Parts: sequence; C-alpha cells; structure tokens
Amino acid sequence: MKSKKILYFGGQKSGKSSLAEAKALVLASKMKPYYIATYDDSYNDQEMLQRINKHKKQRTDKFITIEKSHNLEQVILPKNTYLIDCMSMWLLNNLEKKEEEILIDIEKILTINSNIVFVLNDINSGIIPIDKESRRFVDLTGIIGQKLASLCDEVYEVKLGLSIKLK
Repeated sequence: MKSKKILYFGGQKSGKSSLAEAKALVLASKMKPYYIATYDDSYNDQEMLQRINKHKKQRTDKFITIEKSHNLEQVILPKNTYLIDCMSMWLLNNLEKKEEEILIDIEKILTINSNIVFVLNDINSGIIPIDKESRRFVDLTGIIGQKLASLCDEVYEVKLGLSIKLK
C-alpha cells in the first residue's frame, strides 16, 4: 500500500474537518478509518465540549475514535487510515517541548506507512500576539504548518467550506 499524507488547513469554522473526514473515508476504502481527537479535556471548557460533541455527531460511527493529546506515533499503526483533528490542539498540548522536539515528533508520524489526513488551524494571518506564550503558539503553528505542507502529498486550504488544492 502506498500511503498518502494530506493536510487540510483553514480558519476557525472554515469546514476543514468535514472535508478532511470525507477524504479519510475515501482513502480508507473498505476499512473503517481512525479519528485521532487531540483535544485535552482537562481545561473544563464547556464551549469546547459542545464543539467536540458536534464533531462526534458529525462523524457518527464511520470512524474508530482514539483520544490522544500526546505521542501520536504510539497509536498510529501501519497500513491503516487516520484523521488527526487537530494538529493545533496537539501543539497546544505539547507547548512545553522545544521546537526541534515538536518537528521530530511530526517527522516520526510522517514516516509511518499509513494514510494520514492532518487538520491544522490557520491562525497566522492576524497581528503578532502581545504575550510570549501566544506568540510562541502562533509561530509554532506556522512552523509545523510549513513542515507538514512540505512533506505531505496533498495540501488543501479551506475557506467557507470550499477547498483549494495547493499541492
């Protein structure tokens, strides 16, 4: 099996998750794909829980869900299809790591012989944040976005539910 790595990126509520889910289902063919949900539910954020529940209803039973906020390479096995939603939340969960470690983690994931569809929030078009931690998050999101885009087979920008193929 020749595995594919695909990136969907876009702003908040752009439709990137829906399009990524559809792509993962096509790639999986007859096998049920895995949905890796990266949100760390330790923040007790009710609004985020509503978003999560909406995503769960949206994907119904078409996916096998894995909740994993760190060490994604531990749950991705060869010859399967995975949707990682989302890399921005994964990054938030791993902000204590150095940039080099984060990039190594991404490279490990990309070497696994599986179809992987990545979702990433595009947050790099605004102003430079005033606080150091927010700046680091925005900077690292751009850095991992560039890394994923350079190593993925296909890259789609999503706006208003429409995807534009960049690569």
